This record gives sequence, structure tokens and C-alpha cells, in this order.
Amino acid sequence: MNATSDQQAIEAAAARFREDYQAAKEQIQLAIVGHDDIVDGVLTCLFAGGHALLEGVPGLGKTLLIRSLSEALHLQFSRIQFTPDLMPADITGTTIVAEAEGGRSFEFRKGPLFAQIVLADEINRATPKTQSALLEAMQERSVTVGGTTYKLDAPFFVMATQNPIEQEGTYPLPEAQLDRFFFKLEVGYSSREDLAEILNRTTTGHASQIKQVLNGESIMKHQQLARRVPIAPHIQDYAVRLILATHPGGELATPLVNQYVRFGASPRGAQTLALAGKVRALLDGRGHVAVEDIKAVALPAMRHRVLLNFEGEAEGKSTDDILLNLVETLPTDVPMASAK
Repeated sequence: MNATSDQQAIEAAAARFREDYQAAKEQIQLAIVGHDDIVDGVLTCLFAGGHALLEGVPGLGKTLLIRSLSEALHLQFSRIQFTPDLMPADITGTTIVAEAEGGRSFEFRKGPLFAQIVLADEINRATPKTQSALLEAMQERSVTVGGTTYKLDAPFFVMATQNPIEQEGTYPLPEAQLDRFFFKLEVGYSSREDLAEILNRTTTGHASQIKQVLNGESIMKHQQLARRVPIAPHIQDYAVRLILATHPGGELATPLVNQYVRFGASPRGAQTLALAGKVRALLDGRGHVAVEDIKAVALPAMRHRVLLNFEGEAEGKSTDDILLNLVETLPTDVPMASAK
């Protein structure tokens, strides 16, 4: 298949992608009021094959959003409530001695990680030992117990939540684990109109009936489609320069980055920008990625991959402030020959 016919095939498949995406979003919105950007972010993670981290104070609907998504998808779902006493075997499973007619035998009992959609609720309450067990599953799509590796069913999607205000008795996620989340989505407060609608839905006996609109096979086809969307060299170079500009002391670093950033984004950040940009291109009916797609996903793709230094934290700066300045000031039309 030549480039022209492949482009036509991608644009034709994009129509079905948009239909399925919108169908899933509509089902989620039967239970979730507002938070359109958060819903879009979660669905982008799903169709890009990544994992989502949702951060926000209690009661904003983070868990309900994830549950609603699981109801709209014909996938096996499990919820894990992370606590300080949760052990790795509690989530991965363990080998037990089973009684049988022929005597005793060892049998592996699968844990809640053996699902296709996993809700890791309050992930920062678990110990690093348990968090590391989740790390392998997220990155390798497999679980190792007793020297034996068990593959997880595809598609495998982890959505984790954490509360930013209660830090006592919690274990902040290490940078290596944060980097394995595709997006970090910050869930904010609802508007006056949204709060009124929430009350109408939750205090009057209203019950939302969410229908299953997508299965694993269709999700995996859409994930493969997203990776086929072409990205022009100069657009890819913009994503690369955006990542390099977060590195303090680098040639592309802005004054704010040099002053307030301790560590910049990793190569996974560039992968995230490209894949998320491809999903946005499909949603817009285009068979190619535009600079606007990369800019639109810059915050959720990089806010958890850029670490502030002491001065940045002391002055109350946020990574979003740094990244917004970066997106506004970084040139988009630097020729490849002179790109650094």
C-alpha cells in the first residue's frame, strides 16, 4: 500500500473512530457532569494505549468517571483500594497449596491486576513495594510471581487517582512510576451550572443507565489506527524541541526553565506528545498531526515529567506555568537544518 492509499484508508477509518469515541464519551456523560477536558484526556489515554493519573481533592467524581468508563466498555474491570497495609501479592496474586484427589498441588490465584481496566484508587497510599508491583504491570503488561511471568489480557488500562491535599501517611509516587503514566489530569471544581445539574441527578432519584458501546477488539483496532497516523518531520521536531526545552541548561531552555526546573521531561514525554497528537488528529478527521495537536496535549503529557527545584517550589510556581510559557514562546517553524 502506497502512502496516498494508506492516507485515504486512515481518513476513512477516522470516521468510525470518531463515532466510537463519541459514543463512549456520551455514555460517560450520563453519569459525569462537566469535566469535558478530563473525559477527553482519559479517552485519549485509552485509545493511545497509555495509562491515566487523575489528581484532585475528594468528592470531584474521579472514581465515578473511571467506573462509568468501565461500564461503557465491554472489558473486565477491577478496583483496588490502595492502603498502607496492601501487599504486592494482594494485587498480583499468589501461589497457594490446593487439595486435589491426587494429592496436593501448587496453584496460582490471580489478583485484581488481572483485568483489562484497573482502577487504582488513592495509589499514593500504598507502600513503594506495592507501587513497584503495579509498575511492572503498567510497563510490561505482565506480572511475575514466584519466578513465573503471566501475561495480562489486552487491552490493559490503568487509571489511578490520588489526593493532593492529604499527604500524611502517604507515599508520593517516585519519578520512575510517574513517568509511566501517559497523562496526568488535574480534576478541578465544578461550575455553578454543573453543581446544579449534579444535584438534579443525585438527589431526585435519577439513575443513569450506561450502555456498553465498545469491546476490546474495537479498542485495539483504534489503538493500532492511531499509531498509523503520519507525523511530518517538522511536526515531530517541534515535539522533540518541546521536550528538550524543559531541560535546564540546555540550548532550548527558557529563562523560566533555567530558573525553576530541576529535571526536564524524558523521552517518554516525546512519545506521549506524538501519540496523543495522533489521537487528536483522528478526532478532527485529519490523517496527519498538526502543531496545534501537540500544543493541546502538552500540559497533561508533561506536567508530571517536569520537576521543579527548591526555588520554584518556594516561590509557588507550578509546572503548568512553566509549560504554558514554553508553548507560547517556542518557535514552531524552525528549519530542520538549524534545529538544535
